[in-house]
Amino acid sequence: MSESRRNQPEPAQILLVEDNPGDVRLTEEAFKQGRIENDLHVVSDGTEALEFLTQRGEFGDAPRPDLVLLDLNLPRTDGEEVLEELKNDPELRSIPVIVLTSSRANEDIARSYELHANAYLTKPVDPDEFIETVRAFEKFWFSVVRLPPEVES
Repeated sequence: MSESRRNQPEPAQILLVEDNPGDVRLTEEAFKQGRIENDLHVVSDGTEALEFLTQRGEFGDAPRPDLVLLDLNLPRTDGEEVLEELKNDPELRSIPVIVLTSSRANEDIARSYELHANAYLTKPVDPDEFIETVRAFEKFWFSVVRLPPEVES
């Protein structure tokens, strides 16, 4: 490995769990415009998210995400179930999970934090506001916050 490559930070590994293709496109666009080098991995339901996180099935060689962006309203396994399983797994619970959903319901917000979500963001309806929200979130989580190191098993 060259000296210059060794000094460059590894791209942030982000798992986006989102079933709405329009929201996936907007999130991808926001991360492309951002300043943080990242690899955005996308799955469209909660079952795939759990397989990705536990490296099962077609996701056997999936990287461990530095951060999970999780929609609550998902097919098969919903976002609350994903959050609960993730935070109950000793090897995965340190991965920060940001709920990114259209729900403004107080019970969804309260339940997400009870299940140990690290943040709850409501998706703006306006596409430009959506992109700005994702970019602000990216800047905060990857420029200000110190993320936990991967736990050796």
